[in-house]
Amino acid sequence: MRETTIRLFVAAAIAEACSWAALLAGMAVKYGPPRNEIGVHVFGPVHGALFVAYGLLVLVVARQRRWSLWHTAIALACAVPPFATVLFERWARRRGLLAAPAAADRPLTPVG
Repeated sequence: MRETTIRLFVAAAIAEACSWAALLAGMAVKYGPPRNEIGVHVFGPVHGALFVAYGLLVLVVARQRRWSLWHTAIALACAVPPFATVLFERWARRRGLLAAPAAADRPLTPVG
């Protein structure tokens, strides 16, 4: 279950960054020469939903992996600048924040 949460977190980080790119492209079209708002109307809600999903997954993963308040705050703040969610995910992976907890930290499960 916890590995699924990590996969969802990574997917949300990447999807949120991609939706940022799509929204920025939509804004360029809206305010640029074509003056068409369809990109903002489509990608605005998509980005908003992925932004919220990323934030919720940060809270779930932070609780499961016992992140410090500082790491959790950084992860949440990274949802604001474009593409920072991917940078945070890579940084967290290198620091071991997304690794499986040590055997001593895992709850005991009954056998049989």
